[in-house]
Amino acid sequence: MKTKLLLLFLMLLLILHKPIWTLASPYPLAPSPQVPPFSPISTSMSASSPGIVMGAEQQQMDSHKKMVIAIAVASTSLGAVILSVLCIWIYHTKYPSKSKGKNVQRSDAEKGLASSPTLSKFTSIKLVGKKGGVPIIDYKQVEKATGNYKESNILGEGGFGCVYKAHLDDNLEVAVKKLHCENQYAEQEFENEVELLSKIQHPNVISLLGCSSNEDTRIIVYELMHNGSLETQLHGPSHGAALAWHLRMKIALDTARGLKYLHEHCYPPVIHRDLKSSNILLDTKFNAKLSDFGLAITNGTQNKNNIKLSGTLGYVAPEYLLDGKLTDKSDVYAFGVVLLELLLGKKPVEKLAPAQCQSIVTWAMPQLTDRSKLPNIVDPVIKDTMDPKHLYQVAAVAVLCVQPEPSYRPLIADVLHSLIPLVPVELGGTLKVAQLPQQVLPADPHEDSRP
Repeated sequence: MKTKLLLLFLMLLLILHKPIWTLASPYPLAPSPQVPPFSPISTSMSASSPGIVMGAEQQQMDSHKKMVIAIAVASTSLGAVILSVLCIWIYHTKYPSKSKGKNVQRSDAEKGLASSPTLSKFTSIKLVGKKGGVPIIDYKQVEKATGNYKESNILGEGGFGCVYKAHLDDNLEVAVKKLHCENQYAEQEFENEVELLSKIQHPNVISLLGCSSNEDTRIIVYELMHNGSLETQLHGPSHGAALAWHLRMKIALDTARGLKYLHEHCYPPVIHRDLKSSNILLDTKFNAKLSDFGLAITNGTQNKNNIKLSGTLGYVAPEYLLDGKLTDKSDVYAFGVVLLELLLGKKPVEKLAPAQCQSIVTWAMPQLTDRSKLPNIVDPVIKDTMDPKHLYQVAAVAVLCVQPEPSYRPLIADVLHSLIPLVPVELGGTLKVAQLPQQVLPADPHEDSRP
């Protein structure tokens, strides 16, 4: 379309070009039929007044010179216009416009650093269509893969359903979230999660493999994370025994990387809105990945009048809880709470009595800023296993993240830069240690959770 318009414009210029030359010419192409070529009066005047004739001829020559100069200037100007138009057309053809360039960059950013596992190579999996770019898997096959939603296959529970372990193929184990969409909120969460995760691919964000539906039931299929959630690792039967200090810092670093990607590299930016230890999943190498994007929103849609106030007690930022004000700093607050869990081994909210609870932030804040008291509240599993300077640094980061005033909290990018020097090179940071203890490394460094 642009090319056609350009050609029409050039043709118009060429058409207009011809009359300019014709009208500007000092010599008419043909004499006018109404006016004689020579005037008798002019002839007699020429014969009787030779000086006047010479003056007229000189004046005519000067006029001709001016006309030629005018023609040259007009031709040069017209040529410059045509050349400029051609240059602009060539530039826009070869290079995208500035706005398009931004969109291309944002699109590339949304693709992330890793490709999600595809189902096309598994010929035994029956695909019945696509939802946007997400494969729709045959519901009966998913149901059968979970053992008809056998209780022993439950990996976790959420507000609208459970997550099950499933075998979709001999070589493919997956996690299946089953949602009971009997109300609009459950349906909205399903649609929201599928839409967002279909656009997000990053090493520290869970990979979406497919979805399915049957009447009021909605299914989301993810990659399986064999080491479960951070919540299970910290507060389950093992009480964090598998998580040494450096491994905990790696999990914090991975989580910060995932959040930074959502806040700064997605377009529009994404606010997770429900970051917590149960939504941080761990693969066989203890790589941490953010999950559960049902409540996530894109920046610009966080007006408290059009979204439901949601979140988990203990992780919700004060300004969001009291005023409905939601920004990326709300995720930073939740990250600070997770960092305190890793540091202290305590739950975000603990019961003191049947009707009395205490927030980890309220309890820990006075002691986190006191160097003499801090070592006494650290999780016993990791106590005395780290450099005291590193302990104080992590405590300082946590304190900044959970500040009541959002403007006092750092950006997640600043948190990330603070954590990188505390994590060994072998685990994704820049810290060089003489020899990393074997128990700090993943049990099987050659195995990966992805098929």
